[in-house]
Amino acid sequence: KVLANLGGNATLPCRLPSKDTMFFGAAGIRVKWTKVADDEAFNQDVVLSMGFHKRTFGSFEDRVYMVSNDNEDGSILITNIAMQDAGKYHCELINGMTDVTQEVYLEVQSVVFPYHLRLGRYHLNFTKAVLACQEQDAKVASYDQLLDAWRGGLDWCNAGWLSDGSVRYPITKPREPCGGANITPGLRSYGWQNRRSLFDVFCFASRLKGTFYWLVQPERLTFAEAVQACLDDGAEIAKVGHIFAAWKLEGYDRCDAGWLADGSVRYPISRPRKNCSPTEAAVRFVGFPDKKQRSYGVYCYKAQQ
Repeated sequence: KVLANLGGNATLPCRLPSKDTMFFGAAGIRVKWTKVADDEAFNQDVVLSMGFHKRTFGSFEDRVYMVSNDNEDGSILITNIAMQDAGKYHCELINGMTDVTQEVYLEVQSVVFPYHLRLGRYHLNFTKAVLACQEQDAKVASYDQLLDAWRGGLDWCNAGWLSDGSVRYPITKPREPCGGANITPGLRSYGWQNRRSLFDVFCFASRLKGTFYWLVQPERLTFAEAVQACLDDGAEIAKVGHIFAAWKLEGYDRCDAGWLADGSVRYPISRPRKNCSPTEAAVRFVGFPDKKQRSYGVYCYKAQQ
């Protein structure tokens, strides 16, 4: 399995076993990569390479490159990774009567989360939704990303903007207040809305390029004290995107409610237990308390230097 960040690059390895190298001559090998679907009819050609002749296909055009000119190496580099790139790939190395097929699985790491302002739900037009995600070190999620998150169990009853200007929400447990109890699970849709209309937003964050952590302090802090405490530790107060990425992609777990940069208080639970999100793994939302309230700790984020 190869792990990749959304928007990043990934190398999918494919190399001849040493015992087979004797069968391949100096003229080069034929390399064919295919993205494999559950239904063979939907398989996608990725790249075909033979000597100096190379061709990429479909959505992979101008994004996929052969890693080496080595006659024994058919590895490829996929750039600008998208969610739809995740899945199973077959690499076929061919020379005359010799045909070697290898399988690689690409996993694109990201987390989708719903977001609303301190004012409450449905206060974001599309432009403000984009800014809201950016302020949390995230981006507005796409339809495919929300669909993938729903398949992973995301259930949320408030409608939010997606990057294509549509408004949707994911339901895994149908119920009356959320589109009806007798409708099958799925993504509920409000369709494409006037971008001045007000909704929440679904953001996505990729794997952290730094360290998310709970700052041990002798006393609870106000919001201003929390911000300063992280600065004094050579870090910044963590953002909502940071806590979701640490929870989902790193398994971060702590049963202490802490301030975040938007003035919200949350805590990440990856191991449900009594008094700590007993029914499910989740980033628990305490709320947007009075910033002068000295009742919470703080989560900090230190970017890689």
